[in-house]
Amino acid sequence: MASAVNLRFRRSAAQLHALAGVEREIHAYDSHSRRKYLREFTQAFRHYEGVLDSPQIHNALHAADIVLIGDYHALPAAQRYAASLLEQRALAGDRPVVLGVETIFARDQHILDEWWRREIDEDELRQRIRFDLDWGYDWAPFHELLVAARDHGEAIYGLDCMPRENLRKIGARDRHAAAKIAEVRQRHPNAVIFVLFGESHLAPGHLPRVLDKEMPGTKILTVLQNVDALYWRAAGERADKVEAVRVKDDVLCVFNATPLEKYESYRLFLDQWSRCDSDPDFAPTIYNLIDSLASFLEINRYSPHNGTQPKFLVDMLPEVHGNSSGAVLRRLLSRKGISAPQLENMLANVEERGSAYLPQVNAFYVREFRMMHAAEDATRFLHHACRGLPQHLNGHGTNGNGAQGNTSATLPADAFYTRVIEHAVAYFGSRVLYPSRPAPEMEDSPALSRAACEKAAQIALRADAERFESVTRAWGYRLGSRIYNAYLAGKVKPSGLRRLFLAHLDEPGVARKVCTAVIAKVRAASRSAHT
Repeated sequence: MASAVNLRFRRSAAQLHALAGVEREIHAYDSHSRRKYLREFTQAFRHYEGVLDSPQIHNALHAADIVLIGDYHALPAAQRYAASLLEQRALAGDRPVVLGVETIFARDQHILDEWWRREIDEDELRQRIRFDLDWGYDWAPFHELLVAARDHGEAIYGLDCMPRENLRKIGARDRHAAAKIAEVRQRHPNAVIFVLFGESHLAPGHLPRVLDKEMPGTKILTVLQNVDALYWRAAGERADKVEAVRVKDDVLCVFNATPLEKYESYRLFLDQWSRCDSDPDFAPTIYNLIDSLASFLEINRYSPHNGTQPKFLVDMLPEVHGNSSGAVLRRLLSRKGISAPQLENMLANVEERGSAYLPQVNAFYVREFRMMHAAEDATRFLHHACRGLPQHLNGHGTNGNGAQGNTSATLPADAFYTRVIEHAVAYFGSRVLYPSRPAPEMEDSPALSRAACEKAAQIALRADAERFESVTRAWGYRLGSRIYNAYLAGKVKPSGLRRLFLAHLDEPGVARKVCTAVIAKVRAASRSAHT
């Protein structure tokens, strides 16, 4: 069984490579990370006492009078998690809940109150609190938090004051926030007060210490989110996914995103702000994911020969289109013979997932950066590139995102096995880059065996395109999950995984042989892991 050190390395290797490039770019834009106040936060949380499960998190929340939630402003998951905690606590029904936020200045409380009373709409609230001018992060997740508090809470309060950009005054902002929270306690003596504030403010010597002096005897719980050092340490735990850890009695840290996801989100905002543009440039993010996965697989991006390496991978990088270039992408797809219904199906897929890789034109379309799906799409590109671009379509007439196209597999069964492998590889790559991705549900699934797979192939090949895709995705994700588990256990190496990416699935019978061999290998790896 793999040691904690080995598990930590295998879960983190690809992410760390990707993270290095992002951090270099962030440091070029933002030198604040070197300031003493921010260093005190990173130095405060290096170790934890133990792993927590959902009931233990629930119990900690119910014992608290004030819940300080660390916010990584650029990460929508941080605000949405705060909303979920507030709603969960309110539904218990034993105490009212109140929300306080750093995002809104205390001076603008009257505007927030007007919105609370439904005298003004969302757009007017956003404009009058100068959200885009003074804050500049995503509005949607913050608005969802406000709505959750209005639906389930007793009040919402703005807690911050100027100046935000001057770190020399940041201690004064902590003292101001503590005083405002004390006022909220006086107005709502029986309520649980949820406070969403920037994570660096929650170092023990910052806002928590000031608040403890302001309100001695109050039960204060600090809920950190996705602290880097704790995340990397938790990657060595046996559990497939660590939900949270107890740092000390009054501090816990939850994990709802990876460090790579955090910093890519911030990099996108830095790029957007530097260009004074409302539409972020997703290309560096996508290219960084591809580059990191290629490095993990030990792929030489400059190899001049096909075989054990894709030829000049560096010259095959895809175009990346965002919202502003959507019309350009439509024209490209139209010239490739993609019908209007097929195009709308692709765009609906992007709406649901945030992005899609389109092999017909070797392009990404990214509407919203969501790490889990972007990582899967980056893997799909690399798999296509390893097999040869400009185009590789499976034998059931659909590409990697459900669009119709020409076939490449020769035998009928090849269509099924090719698609299963494509989904397996895509899922595996997404777990390498985003280990927090949940494992696929397997409770009611048949055993992962050659016979069961052949039976599924017979069913899928008689079905319509939608059912075919559903069956192959389910089998592919299950197989990809087993490959990832075998990798964590040290049963497969990156060089062996590279050969899977390079397999010539378009040759008759190869896809079936590869799929059968992979099933046998992961079954053997699973047996050895339990002996």
